[in-house]
Amino acid sequence: MSGIDDITLNFSPASLTLLNAILAVVMFSIAIDLKPSDFDRLRRAPKPLIVGLMSQFLVLPVLTYGLVLAMQPRPSIALGLILVAACPGGNISNFITHRAGGNTALSVSMTACATVLAIVLTPLNIALWGGLYAPTRAILQQTQIDPLQVAVTVGLMLVLPLVLGMQLNLRRPDLTARLHRPLQGLSMAIFCGFILIALMSNWSFFLGYAGAVAGLVILHNALALGGGWVMATLTRLSPFDRRAITIETGIQNSGLGLVLIFAFFGGLGGMAVVAAFWGIWHAVSGLGLAAILSQREAAR
Repeated sequence: MSGIDDITLNFSPASLTLLNAILAVVMFSIAIDLKPSDFDRLRRAPKPLIVGLMSQFLVLPVLTYGLVLAMQPRPSIALGLILVAACPGGNISNFITHRAGGNTALSVSMTACATVLAIVLTPLNIALWGGLYAPTRAILQQTQIDPLQVAVTVGLMLVLPLVLGMQLNLRRPDLTARLHRPLQGLSMAIFCGFILIALMSNWSFFLGYAGAVAGLVILHNALALGGGWVMATLTRLSPFDRRAITIETGIQNSGLGLVLIFAFFGGLGGMAVVAAFWGIWHAVSGLGLAAILSQREAAR
């Protein structure tokens, strides 16, 4: 098992550029469904949004750090968990929230706001929590990660497509109405296909080490979902808002995590397997939770 900290995945610079482009298209496909009025409603009643962002960027990293201290996994695996927790909410969270009967507008707004805040908070959380744990601090020191470079990467991949998409929706709503569904479906299909191809080129490595991270990722994801639910419950939000915050906290942008891992950590084995397994598992757990919640809603 010790070799996982030294192994790097086979991922070419051209593949990384392609992954960046795909993620940008995915973000753009979500942004063309957003309007400034979506944020106006939450500005008038900001409590659910504030609670959700605190759950995303404060509660989840704290729970992750506690998990790392309790389980003490290999350093690269631990840093992978910390990095995934530092990423904003994943793009499929809006779809899953809708399926669960939650507040989709809140989910979309959380994704958008978290994406913008990620420019500062993602590199800050990686540096803070990774630096507090000695084994992961050693990896950060070896890579000499520059928070500014991370911020620029996040901005170009996520925030720029978000702004451009919203602008297009503002100026040409007729066009975005036609583009939204086919573009979102196509971009997600391409993204999933790309991840599968990347895994196939490293299949023996992934199979060899996936078992080592599976339990941790499943536990980590359960903590994320549970943390979001508890945070929303303690702040006395409605079940409608609570569902959105629970799912948004438990669905992470693992695609962004993979980009950061390959761009700044050389595809470090444990980190890459954690992010890849997260990308698979959070979709399974999110859709499963949505099915349970929607059945409960229908039974009322």
